Amino acid sequence: MTLTPADDGFAERLASSLPDNTLRRAEPRYLEEPRGRWHGCSGWVALPRSTDEASTILRACNDARVGVLPFGGGTGLVGGQIAPEGPAPLLISLERMNAIRAVYPQENVALAEAGAVLSDVQEAAREAGRLFPLSLASEGTARIGGLLATNAGGVNVLRYGNARDQVLGLEAVLPDGTIWHGLKRLRKDNTGYDLRNLLIGAEGTLGLITAAALKLAPIPAATGTALFTVAGPAAALELLAIARDQLGEGISAFELISRQGLDFLTEALPELRQPWPEPPDWCVLVELGLARGLDPEAALEELFAAGLEAELVSDGIVAQSEQQRQDFWAIRERIPEANRVIGAIASHDISLPLGAVPEFIARGAPVLARLGEFRINCFGHLGDGNLHYNVFPAPGRRREEHVNQRDEIKHAVHDLVHEMDGSVSAEHGIGRLKVEDLERYGDPAKLAAMRAIKAALDPRGIMNPGAVLRG
Repeated sequence: MTLTPADDGFAERLASSLPDNTLRRAEPRYLEEPRGRWHGCSGWVALPRSTDEASTILRACNDARVGVLPFGGGTGLVGGQIAPEGPAPLLISLERMNAIRAVYPQENVALAEAGAVLSDVQEAAREAGRLFPLSLASEGTARIGGLLATNAGGVNVLRYGNARDQVLGLEAVLPDGTIWHGLKRLRKDNTGYDLRNLLIGAEGTLGLITAAALKLAPIPAATGTALFTVAGPAAALELLAIARDQLGEGISAFELISRQGLDFLTEALPELRQPWPEPPDWCVLVELGLARGLDPEAALEELFAAGLEAELVSDGIVAQSEQQRQDFWAIRERIPEANRVIGAIASHDISLPLGAVPEFIARGAPVLARLGEFRINCFGHLGDGNLHYNVFPAPGRRREEHVNQRDEIKHAVHDLVHEMDGSVSAEHGIGRLKVEDLERYGDPAKLAAMRAIKAALDPRGIMNPGAVLRG
């Protein structure tokens, strides 16, 4: 269905039904994305202060067949927040709807508006003696609405799950302006279709999330962090199995790091402290969060001893202070920064069955070697099978020399992932970047159901047109 642009005339009519300064010309920050691949075409952004105002905006857009582009913190990596072409949509940013409406420590629940920044939600939980465990590198910028719309992952998925696992209820505005009052704090609610999980991960294509009832967790009484040198990905996977046997739900994170990632840190960020005189080929970053009375350092030492006996690990360092713990995490968290400095040809956010991870890593390099000489930085959340598999030019070459190979590289990696029953989008979503990938690898029955749902909830196709499903 043909959409109409959010032009000056539409903006003037809409502004007359809203408080002053709700609409403004879109600043550059609304029209750019972190990787610089696209530039948005919208000229207007709406900044509602309430759910009722958001409802008024969506109703007007639906009536006028104006596309709507929900905008969170702008940190998405697949172009879901950018409309580079087509009739200019109206951007809706909920940055003014950033309140933490309530915290219920005894229930382990917080009510947060969609514009709340993740780090602010984490701090509100801490002030109440609780933990909001969703954690990722962009937490100082990313907003709750965008994180839920993309079903964000992060470093704590192993223990606490993805974003959708940390939500009890939602408040949202549907495309026709109807408000869904689903902001419930219930752990059990078996009353029909689960609209909550339909909207989470939909990337703003089915409605606009305005608030969420978020699950909190107890703050672990004791935390321990270690870096273990492992013989390879298969050894890392075996060590994870031992860790689960010994520690159960006490494992908060289990991150796989390759020598290539450490070398990139040395090259791009030489000021970053690394604890080895010579970086290992493979290592894992392990973090524990244990209950009162348990000793995480002793638990990590026991895990190392078991790994050493099984010939899985050869060296290890257990953090002896909070500063050392932060230094260990800085190694993992700044790898993407080093990647940007080096300049990737193609980056892949993939997931595989845990048992298939070592085989994929072993098969991936020879597949790419048939296309040319490349460096591969493979790292990620081993505990949930999510790898960031990034391909770089050989030393002395520049990524611009390989631009014409980007699609060929992507298809080679994604074909292998698909063959091994994995996913070509683990935690970043589909956005606009992976629409063709979804069509190429998606199950036909699932795609048909998705299109039917989209047509039922958004018959005029105004919500984030061009994202997830081709218009």
